[in-house]
Amino acid sequence: QVQLVESGGGLVQPGGSLRLSCVASGSIPTFYVMGWYRQAPGEERELVAAVTREGRTNYADSVKGRFSISRDNAKNTVDLQMNSLKPEDTAVYFCSGYSDYRGSYYWGQGTQVTVSP
Repeated sequence: QVQLVESGGGLVQPGGSLRLSCVASGSIPTFYVMGWYRQAPGEERELVAAVTREGRTNYADSVKGRFSISRDNAKNTVDLQMNSLKPEDTAVYFCSGYSDYRGSYYWGQGTQVTVSP
């Protein structure tokens, strides 16, 4: 059984920083893509950032220049460094992994990020 477990969420003031981490465990080959999504109340889940097994990255326009994604293929982990946080970054952040071997997406339970004075 594959599990993705996030950590690092919390409450931070505008302009502050947080680092989210996600660890995948279970019997699974290295994910082709690992990424972070977020969902604010009343909104659809949206992609924040993603990174391929080869290291190619993709960011939502709203976080470019502020967030940075990184992964460790050997450990099946992915981190999201979030700087210059804004109130509109408030959401539940979900870690995801796509296995091209299995043709399946896997999701974590989510971690709350709240940006407020």
